[in-house]
Amino acid sequence: MDKPRVVLGVGGGIAAYKACELLRRLTESGHEVHVIPTDSALRFVGEPTWSALSGNPVATEVWERAHEVPHVRLGRRADLLVIAPATADLLARAATGRADDLLTNTLLTVRCPVVFAPAMHTEMWEHPATRENVATLRRRGALVVDPAVGRLTGADSGAGRLPEPDALFEVCRRVLARGTAGLPLDLAGRHVVISAGGTREPLDPVRFLGNHSSGKQGYALARTALARGARVTLVAANAALPDPAGAEVVRVVTAEDMRQAMTKASAEADAVVMAAAVADFRPAARSDIKIKKRDGQDPDPIALVRNPDILAELSAARPVGQVVVGFAAETHDVLAQGRVKLARKGCDLLVVNQVGEGRAFGTEENEAVILEAGGGETPVPRGPKEALADRIWDAVVRRREAAGRN
Repeated sequence: MDKPRVVLGVGGGIAAYKACELLRRLTESGHEVHVIPTDSALRFVGEPTWSALSGNPVATEVWERAHEVPHVRLGRRADLLVIAPATADLLARAATGRADDLLTNTLLTVRCPVVFAPAMHTEMWEHPATRENVATLRRRGALVVDPAVGRLTGADSGAGRLPEPDALFEVCRRVLARGTAGLPLDLAGRHVVISAGGTREPLDPVRFLGNHSSGKQGYALARTALARGARVTLVAANAALPDPAGAEVVRVVTAEDMRQAMTKASAEADAVVMAAAVADFRPAARSDIKIKKRDGQDPDPIALVRNPDILAELSAARPVGQVVVGFAAETHDVLAQGRVKLARKGCDLLVVNQVGEGRAFGTEENEAVILEAGGGETPVPRGPKEALADRIWDAVVRRREAAGRN
């Protein structure tokens, strides 16, 4: 079988060195990669590096091998075009349809999915001209991954950092899979809010009540939503996982923290997914000092109080058109318990799975049944958590379409 063909465009920014690692990930995972650096990019990383890492000659000029019409040949053969880093200048030229070098010429010939990974100083990223160019590219169907927040050049820090290569590779992998299957970016232009992980309720400065949730399912939901074109806000509770490229990550600890973050983030969202394992109870009182053992004495009982029901609150307060999805982790009578919970919470969809004995929490796989308000149900067999995530987004899209919302 032919290898998937990727064109990697490299813009002239200091983050060009990170594109070397992205290129390595693509080639080592079985992709045929052709690199098109801009003239400015070659001032940061030279042509021999791109050629050695890709195993293919590096194309830089429209005039090289002109008889082959390189921009047309590369564009027609590509299964994915990814530009990393995409500078402010390159975004502007792409948005206005310029064709003044080989990379922008190729952009006009491709009919495959296109991913831009911007990297620039914060002021440039936030400038109205850049924001309009990004909006234009997204409206045309390109996936523009929001940059990360972090260290830039020198002592500067802020939004504009190129996401880490591993995270960008995951975006490319998912987009390429959807493009190969002929699937659209059906969440393009939509804002989705996802909770992930497990909340912790402190007993004293060193102890807490918590659960076994790793956050892997919520992070899988974020990655798959990004690959389908969505703008993603991920509210993460105590999850030790790398940030998905392009997601805005809000970190929280307790159920009350999550309540506040989810309420704020979901106010104008198109879909909200409560995948986090939120503690039902918290200690009625928190000790300011470590609770000590007392020789020969049992510990005092710990009084608990109920935490807010975030899913029910979000369902009750959701704006018109918003789809709310909940999760239910059950140990027995899974479907019966799920139906009761779906009715009680008032959400549109409820993902029910059985936990315990190596199921769900902390694993790489999951199985579930997606219950719909109104009676429908979709069993999802055991498989990667990303597969379940895609089935959940399929259900969200269907529900929006059924309600006449796109």
